[in-house]
Amino acid sequence: MSKGKGKREKRREKSAPMPTASAGLLRFFEEETQGIRIKPELVMILTVGLIIACVLAQLYALGKLPFL
Repeated sequence: MSKGKGKREKRREKSAPMPTASAGLLRFFEEETQGIRIKPELVMILTVGLIIACVLAQLYALGKLPFL
């Protein structure tokens, strides 16, 4: 057996090391960027509102809304 390094070990040396735990993610999200800033709560409210509007529009198109 040779004492040289195998292909797998050489490949590991070439690739960049992964950040420990979530340190890399924290650093990414702390960067300031230009653009629109929207709170996550507002995105969720708008999403739910859009889903409800789509369901009501579908029911209206089928004529299954008792109050319209």
